[in-house]
Amino acid sequence: MGLFTRFTDIVNANINSMLDKAEQPEKMIRLIIQEMEETLVEVRATAAKNIAEQKSHTRRVNSAKENINHWHTRAELAVTKNKEDLAKSALTQKHKYQGELALLEKENEQLTEFLTQVQDDASRLQEKLAEAKRRQAAITLRKESAQVRLRVRKQAAIYNIEEAMSKFERYQQKVDRVEAQVEAYDLIQYTEKNPSLSAQFSALEKNETIEQELAEMKKNTVAA
Repeated sequence: MGLFTRFTDIVNANINSMLDKAEQPEKMIRLIIQEMEETLVEVRATAAKNIAEQKSHTRRVNSAKENINHWHTRAELAVTKNKEDLAKSALTQKHKYQGELALLEKENEQLTEFLTQVQDDASRLQEKLAEAKRRQAAITLRKESAQVRLRVRKQAAIYNIEEAMSKFERYQQKVDRVEAQVEAYDLIQYTEKNPSLSAQFSALEKNETIEQELAEMKKNTVAA
């Protein structure tokens, strides 16, 4: 595949559309970035080569112009000396370099146009490369986020939240029963240490009955 064919494919590529259609967007964007970077290296190498060639053309253009001026001056000198043949020969050389200059200038225009096109394409490719890298960063972030969410979902599946809440409720009921036992024990202890009013009167009545029975027994003993 030619360099500029790849230029056209890459520069004109709709990256978003390509990624939407790709089965593995992450892999696809890596390949896009790799292709862009490799092409950009070739573009810059081509641009550098064209710049060097343009400089060489510029030197040849300047040399042709110097030769034109040189032979024009010689022709004028020959005319002043009435050396018509020499003047014609000098003008022939001048025309020769004028023809060479015309070709060089045409080539130089083509090189300038080509170099401008390469630089424009390189600029557009650089923009596409930056876009691809932004997309790569976004996809990486989305992937990491999705992986975290997946781990959360897996944990929720292993340790069912409803089941955990149910266990928590059962533990709370056990604690409630223990606390109830403690309260019941405290109540019994309090009752034993602090008898009710009815219990106190019953105790008094019982003691009185015993005292009366004891007094009666003593009285019968004395009478006997």
